[in-house]
Amino acid sequence: MAHLAIEGVSKSFGHTFAVSDFSLEVGDGELVCLLGPSGSGKSTLLRMIGGFERPTDGSIRIDARDVTTLPPERRPTGMVFQSHALWTHMDVFSNIAFGLKLRRLPKAEIRERVENALALVGLADYGKRAVTQLSGGQQQRVALARSLVLEPKILLLDEPFASLDQHLRERLREEVRDIQQRLGITTLFVTHGQDEALALADRIVVMRDGRTEQVAPPSVIYREPQTAFVAGFIGSMNFVESEIRDGICTHPLFSFSIPVADGPVMLAMRPEALTVRPASRSADAIVHRVTDFGMHKIVDIDLADGTRLKAMVAPGDMIRAGMTVAPSCSGFFAFRDNALIHQSAAAQAAAPMQPLYTA
Repeated sequence: MAHLAIEGVSKSFGHTFAVSDFSLEVGDGELVCLLGPSGSGKSTLLRMIGGFERPTDGSIRIDARDVTTLPPERRPTGMVFQSHALWTHMDVFSNIAFGLKLRRLPKAEIRERVENALALVGLADYGKRAVTQLSGGQQQRVALARSLVLEPKILLLDEPFASLDQHLRERLREEVRDIQQRLGITTLFVTHGQDEALALADRIVVMRDGRTEQVAPPSVIYREPQTAFVAGFIGSMNFVESEIRDGICTHPLFSFSIPVADGPVMLAMRPEALTVRPASRSADAIVHRVTDFGMHKIVDIDLADGTRLKAMVAPGDMIRAGMTVAPSCSGFFAFRDNALIHQSAAAQAAAPMQPLYTA
């Protein structure tokens, strides 16, 4: 196990900063997910930790040792890339053994370690297979074994499942989490998939434009987002613009007491916090679409001002497209200039992390 300390790290390409003044500490055996949209600096940061990019500013320390300027082969890290990066002219055994041979280890030790690594990733009898004979998921297991066989202190995973189908991604991420916990290896996992981050991480680092938006455990990230960006990026969220006057939100459908200074406000409400009931007044809202996900339905609702909301209802609910409805909310967040200014008690207490639908 190992402790990782990133202090004030920045990386610029010309006049553009991919990562800006980033700091983070990762504890022994912790699995931290770097989560954010494309271009947020996740992979650049991971490559700097692995030694494939050199920071413009700042330092990176592993177990108190400064590794900022060390090349990848001199760092106690192992990296698994999205593209697998396997050598197709070698069989599975040779791919995994390659790094050990560079270290000039005895043949018997190499064989033992490779066989142990293959067993660890569930490919015990695949050593003589050609890489081209493997499925995408099997290739990713080989890439993982090739990193683990070197016994790194820190494992770096750069969107390793992005090219795989949904069911395979889910299975492999469970396997990776089991292996990580079994070995107790400190791990950083880059993803833009919120479901992967919520399923895998001890803590999530939400990144935006090379900076940190919020760092917290998955349940806190979901239930207590500190910025509007985090609220919208994790799970599904409805946003409604309004005003506060004398401590009251003036939106015609959502008149909440919000004890902050008067001014503009962005209301944020989870679909599971919205209740939908039929209404006779056409000014309320119109159901645009109902999508059945089996365990629940998602109702798309068009408001008079053009805003579209999503509400989660029970699978047996009789709401239909074209109906006039009156939505109400049991819990909400209020943001101003991207920062959280108020959160109702129900928003924190009632919001589950699942399901993460994509309707």
